[in-house]
Amino acid sequence: MTDAFMQAAIDEARKGLEEGGIPIGSVLVIDGRIAGRGHNRRVQDDDPVLHAEIDCLRNAGRVGRYAGAVLYSTLMPCYLCAGAAVQFGIRKVIVGESRNFAGARAFMESRGIEVVDLDLAECRDMMARFIAEKPELWYEDIGTL
Repeated sequence: MTDAFMQAAIDEARKGLEEGGIPIGSVLVIDGRIAGRGHNRRVQDDDPVLHAEIDCLRNAGRVGRYAGAVLYSTLMPCYLCAGAAVQFGIRKVIVGESRNFAGARAFMESRGIEVVDLDLAECRDMMARFIAEKPELWYEDIGTL
């Protein structure tokens, strides 16, 4: 069973897909409530750095201390987004999956961030379908085309 916070991230990913973007969603949880949410908006906003986690953190605004925050993402964060988690002192990142993209798990863990990979079929399937249907957008976003 998916918890409410990961479900909110999945809902954000679906929203991004419906907008014609890359289906990755994220939420920031502080003190048991969602402080920010976002989805990958690179395509929609023509912004190469507006990944889901960055959109989420931007939408959360200035929250002061992030030490007790948990960042949820439907996909293992890339180095850009992992760097943001390190920069803000986020200590825990929970991801929906990492099979479609291994991301920067080792980087985050090496900086003391606890990374939990839920390996959810819903997240895996949504991302795999997107990559198969729109590989040019995926590889442009991830920078490996």
